[in-house]
Amino acid sequence: MESAIPAHLETTRTRHKRVPDDYQPPYPSFVARYKPAVSRVVMAYFGVQYRGTAPVEATEALAGIARFFAAPGGPWHWDRAHHVDQAGYETIVSVGYWDDIARFDEWFEAAREVWTGRQHEGIGTFIEVLRPTVARHETLFSSPDRTEGVAAIAEGMSGEVQEHAYWGGMRDRIALSQIDPMSPGGNPELIRDGGRLRVKAHDNLCLIRSGQDWSDTEASERKLYLDDVEPVLREGMDFLRDDGLAIGCYANRYMQVLTADGSASEKSYGQSWWKSLAALERWAESHPTHVRIFGAAMKYLSTLGPSAKLRLYHEVTVAAADEQFFEYQNCHARTGMLASVEAVSA
Repeated sequence: MESAIPAHLETTRTRHKRVPDDYQPPYPSFVARYKPAVSRVVMAYFGVQYRGTAPVEATEALAGIARFFAAPGGPWHWDRAHHVDQAGYETIVSVGYWDDIARFDEWFEAAREVWTGRQHEGIGTFIEVLRPTVARHETLFSSPDRTEGVAAIAEGMSGEVQEHAYWGGMRDRIALSQIDPMSPGGNPELIRDGGRLRVKAHDNLCLIRSGQDWSDTEASERKLYLDDVEPVLREGMDFLRDDGLAIGCYANRYMQVLTADGSASEKSYGQSWWKSLAALERWAESHPTHVRIFGAAMKYLSTLGPSAKLRLYHEVTVAAADEQFFEYQNCHARTGMLASVEAVSA
């Protein structure tokens, strides 16, 4: 049994884990392992929003960012997904991942200028970037043989890890939690730069991407997931999308992952920005919407046992203030982190 925290990031604890040292989790889970030389990762969300049928400008923008991703300096891995937000806007997000900050920095400015440097007719565009140290980041996978998201740029996967299957495991997998409560500090601010709106958030902002992959399931399991689990998950995701601000969730997108030809795959993920890891933990542990999600998932897994083919994963980051970048062009006032700033005018 391994620790989720890699050996080179272990330190003398001043804050204790939520479980004793001899804790044995009831089922296996795994985490991504980066090369020890990797000190930071980058996750960059390039989004486009529009109403109704995709205008030509949206199609051209999506093709353009795909070309940028394929160019020298582009991400080692990227994927694309679709969401309808709380204002009814179609939203398509292309997410790139890097493990080399210098490579990203050299690449980014040209991509940024094309994406948010000017207004595109009929569409809004946005960029949301985190570049955390690996000590501020954790992953968790139900299976070690298929990676998603940032784990796709890791060196490999761990063996079975101890810190999971209990409330508090998410925090315990983050190396910085050994010595730091990771409490939020400061308030979001809006910075206007011509047509661009930038949000300067605050210290210890939290991002989660939590995914589901049912592509390997057979007919009976797929029906069980789509009939009994997914609707409950969607209800919780819609609550966070529409009413999450009251509990510390600035924005939530329940994304359908798209295939290379733009059609829907049998993968989804929730992606949300939180005021703090503690706010995310409170929702997970006690809010009725997540209690129902947890109950439906446990019933599903207890029914199927080890034969379940559903794959689950997540990545969680608690980012320092200088590890964040949020920029919006021609987007509505509750897009992403714009929702964190009071009285934002379009």
